[in-house]
Amino acid sequence: MVRDGFFYGLALLVVAAIVWHFTEAGALTAIPVLLAVFFLWFFRDPPRKIPDGPGQIVSPADGKVDVAEWVETTAGGRLRVTIFLNVFNVHVNRVPVSGTVELVEYREGQFLNAMNPDSAIHNEQTLITINAGAYEVSFKQVAGLLARRIVCNLKAGDRVERGQRMGMIKFGSRVDVLMPAEARLWVKKGQRVVGGKSVLAVMPEAGDVSAGSQGRSA
Repeated sequence: MVRDGFFYGLALLVVAAIVWHFTEAGALTAIPVLLAVFFLWFFRDPPRKIPDGPGQIVSPADGKVDVAEWVETTAGGRLRVTIFLNVFNVHVNRVPVSGTVELVEYREGQFLNAMNPDSAIHNEQTLITINAGAYEVSFKQVAGLLARRIVCNLKAGDRVERGQRMGMIKFGSRVDVLMPAEARLWVKKGQRVVGGKSVLAVMPEAGDVSAGSQGRSA
């Protein structure tokens, strides 16, 4: 569990004890108790079995694939996958590929609904770019309507491993992933993915990926 869960949970349990002490009102006491249980559950951080196949790019977040397409950017063609996290998903984020962190850029912004495509432009966000050696992968933590804090524990120059925990977005959000255009897509729109476990795409030099359905299970 992320330690924030203990802070929120214990604080609310203290509130519940105070309310019970002064009022002995079960209904009033139940409110902070239920909130404490929710926060302890929300900040869960389950272990994940990280795929170890060559060239695999894993999902940085739990959630549902909202976009899976090839797009044109100022740097050329890219494969883009957008993952929407609702309040019930695990919100711990993970690194999609092993490599060296080249960029960590935080930008303040709005809190539009994460399902709105404009949220990727206007909302609070952190952009991370990782140099995997022969290619780069960028991913963006984007705050949503309920999210009010993005946590990123990376800095430029860090060496990271595929599936490594790197931060979280609190209370509903989205993650955008930009990969090389030649990467072979392993997911489709509407599919559920698991952070650090589900394979989003595979670089072609990794060999035949015709058995890609194995990486699609969430």
